[in-house]
Amino acid sequence: MLAKESKAKVYLDGRVIAEAKSGRAFAEEVRKNRRLGLISGEINVSYLKKLNEVHINADRGRARKPYIVVEGGQSKFTPELEQRLQSKEIDYNYLVRRGIIEYLDAEEEEDAFVALSSDQINQKTTHLEIDRASMLGLTMNCSVFPEYNSIGRHPISSNFAKQSQGLYAINFNKRYDPRAFIMYYPQVPIVNSMAYRALKIGSHPSGQNLVVALSTYYGYNMKDAVVLNRGAIDRGMGRSMSYKTYSDEERRYPGSQQDRFKVPPPTTESYLGEHAYSKLSEDGIVETETQVTEGDVLIGKVSPPRFLEEETSFGVGEEKSRDNSVTLKAGEEGIVDNVLLCETTSATKIAKVRIRTERIPEIGDKFASRHGQKGVVALIVDPNDMPRTKEGIVPDLLLNPLSLPSRMTFGHMLEMLGGKVGSIGAKQMDGTAFSTEGRALVDEYGALLENYGFDKFGDEDLYDGRTGEKIKAKIFTGVVYYNRLMHMVGLRLQVRSRGPVQILTHQPTEGKPRRGGLRFGEMERDTLVGHGASLLLKERMLDQSDKADVWVCRNCGDIGYYDYIKNQPTCQTCGQNELEKVEISYGFKLLLDEVKSLHVLPRIKINMG
Repeated sequence: MLAKESKAKVYLDGRVIAEAKSGRAFAEEVRKNRRLGLISGEINVSYLKKLNEVHINADRGRARKPYIVVEGGQSKFTPELEQRLQSKEIDYNYLVRRGIIEYLDAEEEEDAFVALSSDQINQKTTHLEIDRASMLGLTMNCSVFPEYNSIGRHPISSNFAKQSQGLYAINFNKRYDPRAFIMYYPQVPIVNSMAYRALKIGSHPSGQNLVVALSTYYGYNMKDAVVLNRGAIDRGMGRSMSYKTYSDEERRYPGSQQDRFKVPPPTTESYLGEHAYSKLSEDGIVETETQVTEGDVLIGKVSPPRFLEEETSFGVGEEKSRDNSVTLKAGEEGIVDNVLLCETTSATKIAKVRIRTERIPEIGDKFASRHGQKGVVALIVDPNDMPRTKEGIVPDLLLNPLSLPSRMTFGHMLEMLGGKVGSIGAKQMDGTAFSTEGRALVDEYGALLENYGFDKFGDEDLYDGRTGEKIKAKIFTGVVYYNRLMHMVGLRLQVRSRGPVQILTHQPTEGKPRRGGLRFGEMERDTLVGHGASLLLKERMLDQSDKADVWVCRNCGDIGYYDYIKNQPTCQTCGQNELEKVEISYGFKLLLDEVKSLHVLPRIKINMG
């Protein structure tokens, strides 16, 4: 005799609200009422067979995806409805309201059996994909031929799309964003997708169409490195402008004191010197179109003292102030693009200064295609030395051919063919995901290229610009849409010989804004140990870091000090005067002091032999 089936618990947004005799039948009833419009279409329901639980989700923030409903092995989206939709007799919302299209969340998708196309529908099918490209997100749908790339490249290319420079806002000259990049000559991609056109992303382009050849160049473009044509850069390829905004406000303090925007007088505490304020106008704000470099004051500000001032000999308190100006950070320079003065609702005055800097592609800058093929500029070559076709066309970018098969980004190669066909025929090409078969696409592009007099597979004879000789192998050449990413060497360049150190450890500060040094860590130390470069190791870890001369007692091993009154070193622990000067790291001395705070007396034994 079979055991009686237990009742299924029903959860609404994670809370138990009821029990159902049959969980699966209850879930089907909820779906039926949702499709009839009796309950909200934003509710999702799923039955978990292993747990015998029904989960109903109605909370905010769920990612939901539309599907066509399939009942009895037949799609509810009939040819008649398709014709009415094309004639605009009905719209998409009509289909949603009538239960022909419904939205599923991640949990209800586990109950669905989805067919990719109408010819794959069977009796078990519950839903049909509206379009196979809908399984991808917005960013990937704006890419082209993503189905021919390795799946690991998809999140990488999505991140690159977010990092690319372009026209992020039409009113960029009215905005005061903390950091912004504007490309001078952005272009709409020759090969684009249906989502790209439907969402009109072409009004905010973020890249340029480059002539790319899959070729090495004397070993300079090894691995991910790329070689750029200087002639293309001079014509505006990849050229952009970076904006950075500095801001400050006149804060109010207790006791009716507040900050003031003005040129600080020489009597101000922490006065920077007359040269630092030379570019300020009378109101204490820098003038527009002024060339500024690191250390220049942009907003002159005077603040009240942190503590109450002492009385003078006449019994009258002297009014003191301290300099609290905003200066340009270390390693930066540019031109003052604009200045904004405004007030908050509480009548607090705010000043914003926007600095612009021209960013011309240089060695170390990062470029990437829409297929996750990133590359750092390794060399910029004069156009005379670049390889060229027999028609005299010089590639803008040379990409290492080994970077494509190793990463399996074959969509990159299809875009090269499609871009070549589109540029010659002066038309945009379609690269929507899952729209065509790869072999048919290659044959189609190949036939068009042959009509234009090119090789079917995009290969071309190139001539070496240095020697003038014909390169023996044919080079695959095409047009690819490349993004210039915001990771530029000009923003990351950090150089220091001497500079500020931390008060506690006497070691160099960290970070570019604090004029810090580059950390020489444990793994870098291991490389020098492996090479046996002991003197270089000593120079990096001691001489150029936190070298300190200390007096060590030969009797007790504790650290003493030099008594300048008696003109001799002294040990406080044992009172002896027999001390030796020893070079140690100040960080090690700090460690000894911290150990002493634990009531442990460490001793340094000096070997005089």
